[in-house]
Amino acid sequence: MNDTARTEPRASGSESEDLASIRERLTATFRSGRTAGVPWRKRQLQGLIDLVQQNEERIVAAMDADLGKPAFEAWLTDLLTVRDEALHALKHLDSWVKPTSHPVPTVAQPGKAWTQPQPLGLVLVIAPWNYPVQLLLAPLVGALAAGNAVVLKPSELAPATSAVLAELVPQHLDPDAVAVVEGGVDVTTELLAEPWDHILFTGSTRVGQVVMEAAAKHLTPVTLELGGKSPTIVAADADLAVSARRIAWAKWLNAGQTCVAPDYVLVEEAVAEDLTRRLVEELATVRDRAEPTSIINGSHLGRLESLLEDHGGEELLPRKVDAEARTMAPVVVREPDLDSRLMQEEIFGPILPVLSVATVEDAIDFVNDRPRPLALYVFTGSRDTEREVLERTTAGSACVNHAVYQVAVPSMPFGGVGPSGMGSYHGKSGFDTFSHTKSVLRRPTRGDLKAAYPPYPGLVQKVLRFVTRWPSS
Repeated sequence: MNDTARTEPRASGSESEDLASIRERLTATFRSGRTAGVPWRKRQLQGLIDLVQQNEERIVAAMDADLGKPAFEAWLTDLLTVRDEALHALKHLDSWVKPTSHPVPTVAQPGKAWTQPQPLGLVLVIAPWNYPVQLLLAPLVGALAAGNAVVLKPSELAPATSAVLAELVPQHLDPDAVAVVEGGVDVTTELLAEPWDHILFTGSTRVGQVVMEAAAKHLTPVTLELGGKSPTIVAADADLAVSARRIAWAKWLNAGQTCVAPDYVLVEEAVAEDLTRRLVEELATVRDRAEPTSIINGSHLGRLESLLEDHGGEELLPRKVDAEARTMAPVVVREPDLDSRLMQEEIFGPILPVLSVATVEDAIDFVNDRPRPLALYVFTGSRDTEREVLERTTAGSACVNHAVYQVAVPSMPFGGVGPSGMGSYHGKSGFDTFSHTKSVLRRPTRGDLKAAYPPYPGLVQKVLRFVTRWPSS
């Protein structure tokens, strides 16, 4: 969260409404029971689908204004993802909300036991600027499917997208159950000072620590989708042409401003020269032909340029920066120093370090010596190598012979581990994140034996010890 001037919170539907009024209104809606009904949840999910489908041009134009994002890429990475996430929830919601029966042990019989998912209440979703639609509305899918009231906080660094969503959300969703609150860092700080039933935050590890500290004051549970340096391992038996093309695409997507982008490449030295040459060729083609996404602001562009100072490696593509347009062409850096900022900080831009390792075993050790990443990629033609890498490394998610696309599977959980985050969402995982699983036992009142209460007769003790020798579950 960058420092900004004081801004007043603006809520969708009422620019003058303060945060206390917003919370009071949404809490009243939740307590009325309106959001708990499955028909209401389905209407909201369909409304979200309509929002992204019926307003594609406006949303894409706003993302272009904020990020210089190509129209097709905006549709692919943001609108399509939200639509598919909502469609998946609509398809499976009836099964998600059903209670689950559980066996009753002898000591608690007779009775019926079950668990029932129920909404948490009022939840807060704080989104970043890099995918300003997907990372705001995809978490909303799980929150709505679970029957919650939701406050959405879009990033102030994507103001055009924030404004469009603040206008569209109350037109397509229940305005008394979902509110968009706009504003700067001070507004986010004000939001975090309030008690919530759950907070989902996507952003940097540093700000994630701030969110967690604020939430701890109210014992508010959090889901943190953070980042880190996601490694890419390329084995000698990989298809190098395909590997280079896919790594280059994933790195150049959104100008590298993707939390699960390949941060650096570890390649077996037997094919290191060949792969590096192919990566340079692919990225050179991209920089000459593809429409670039802008770096979010001058500060971030300056940070990326500073990463290219004193890295100790060899730059294989010439630097090409347009400060006015805030664009940076991709750069490949061969064998940078491991203690350089380039290899210590998450890059979050179109710079790709490439390091050679003697074996895949060495690559695994390299990854395991560092903080656990949000994603890991392995390119290999061997199932044994694939299995070795996946079983011996830990990451939030992984993809074999491609990159980034694992996030596009709506039924799979998405989340980090260790410093790359905690908790997950997408699909059933998102529903579970925003639900409380209540355990219930019902017992009949007839046949209430006095012997079941103190003082326990000796015969009752013997019988109970005997029948509980064999667990019932």
